[in-house]
Amino acid sequence: MKQHTGSADAAAFLTVKKTGAGERLKREWKLFAKNRELFILSLPALVFKFIFSYLPLIGLVIAFKKFNYAKGLWGSEWVGLKNFEFFFTSENAYRITRNTILYNMSFIILTTIIAVGLAILMNELSRRWLKVHQTALFLPYFLSWVVVSYVTLGFLDNNSGFLNKMLEHAGLSPVNWYQEKEYWPYILILVHLWKSVGFSSLIYYAGIIGIDPSYYEAAKIDGASKLQMIRRITVPLLTPLIIILFIVAMGSVFRADFGLFYFVPNDTSFLYSTTDVIDTYVYRSLRVVGDLGMSSAIGLYQSVVGLILVLSTNYIIKKINSENALW
Repeated sequence: MKQHTGSADAAAFLTVKKTGAGERLKREWKLFAKNRELFILSLPALVFKFIFSYLPLIGLVIAFKKFNYAKGLWGSEWVGLKNFEFFFTSENAYRITRNTILYNMSFIILTTIIAVGLAILMNELSRRWLKVHQTALFLPYFLSWVVVSYVTLGFLDNNSGFLNKMLEHAGLSPVNWYQEKEYWPYILILVHLWKSVGFSSLIYYAGIIGIDPSYYEAAKIDGASKLQMIRRITVPLLTPLIIILFIVAMGSVFRADFGLFYFVPNDTSFLYSTTDVIDTYVYRSLRVVGDLGMSSAIGLYQSVVGLILVLSTNYIIKKINSENALW
């Protein structure tokens, strides 16, 4: 009797489960039918994303093979983790990893602080001058790193650079900037801020203008100053956006901006100890070796570490305040 009852309960459970799955499928289909125009509009973007972001993931197998152009992707010899030894056994691995992490963390922290400050200042400008400041800040973002490297050279050239001319007029000795490595951490940080802080400030400015004006009106009635409104209203309400962008930025801590570190220092060997990062080191090494498997291995390593950092950062923020986490 008990066995018969158990079989009946199991059958009833399966029936309910199938019914629930069928109802859920019907709801999803109704949702699709209701919003089919939006889904059709998003189809080109989905196809683009699939072709250029997901389909190339098949090529990750190259990271574990000694790639041979004649044998192709699947016919090449399988070498396991041997391609990763190129980076981890290098005597420069610690130095370039340290440079990559420290530069990127400096970029993230300083860009966030300065961009938020600029966004707050732009919010205080009149509409007539706002467009001028937005254009001036945003324009460097569209310049390629090759153009930026020439702008930097105009300032730092040993013979006719602007800074050396100023030093000569001041009665000081000119500096051979492209052979003095101690200056370059500051130079690279300044160049990066000049190029990227305008774009970030516009994002934060968009977040500020999205704040309900009634908060500021109530604060004015209570006699709050501008500084108090910034501290008590603007910054707290902007914090979720700052945290989201911080989480996303953490994914690129191990992936340096190649153009910045290669073109701006002009790939000068005197500066490698302070300007060399993972991307430039791998590029120069593999330009000589020409091993596609090794470059794929390093790219996979950077992506996996970036994913781990994003997940870890989001987990920590979720523990502190779950409302500010991405998921």
